[in-house]
Amino acid sequence: MHTILQEKRLIAFDLDGTLIDSVPDLAVGVQRALHDVGLAQPSEAQVRDWVGNGAQVLVERALTWALGERPEAALQQNGYEAFMRHYGAAPNAWTTLYPGVSEALHALREAGFALALITNKPERFIAPILDHFGLLALFTLTVGGDSLSEKKPSPVPLIHVAQALDIAPSASVMVGDSRHDIAAGKAAGFATVALPYGYNHGEPIAQSQPDLLVSSLRDLLG
Repeated sequence: MHTILQEKRLIAFDLDGTLIDSVPDLAVGVQRALHDVGLAQPSEAQVRDWVGNGAQVLVERALTWALGERPEAALQQNGYEAFMRHYGAAPNAWTTLYPGVSEALHALREAGFALALITNKPERFIAPILDHFGLLALFTLTVGGDSLSEKKPSPVPLIHVAQALDIAPSASVMVGDSRHDIAAGKAAGFATVALPYGYNHGEPIAQSQPDLLVSSLRDLLG
């Protein structure tokens, strides 16, 4: 195992942009939602830069782009409900696992680490997506963006997971692809590992100064 995992017991992972490339399906959900409310639809590349802060913010960014200004509350709610309906109907149509993810997760679980998932994606989508890829049973605990009162970059979800599993933050690692993951990990007292291939609003993840930058989850296996 990589040296950053020495004396660690818990490894928490982000989902979108870390384990899965979900943008193709998220983009379809956004495009159909904006079509429903009579607005222009963004490209998949544009949606890729908007992902990371949960569904409400994703929809708000799309509506703001289409309108040229922030949406009123009623339009925001209508757009959000439309997105949840369309995305929820087919969250796995085009979503794929990144290379090395399944291999690494199985190996880490086999090595005795407790694995947790901490995502800003709404909780209702977590189990269906993980189950689709045969990964659900690997995670001891999963937390969505609407599971608690706060979500990343707040450290609250990470601290909640560590406390629930009775594992000290100093014995924990946060693995993610965005500045929100790294900020949450640092604030919670977790070691931080970043991946460069995900969604970070067009910014290099190295700027967030993670403890370790790896090109693949396989690198955690040493």
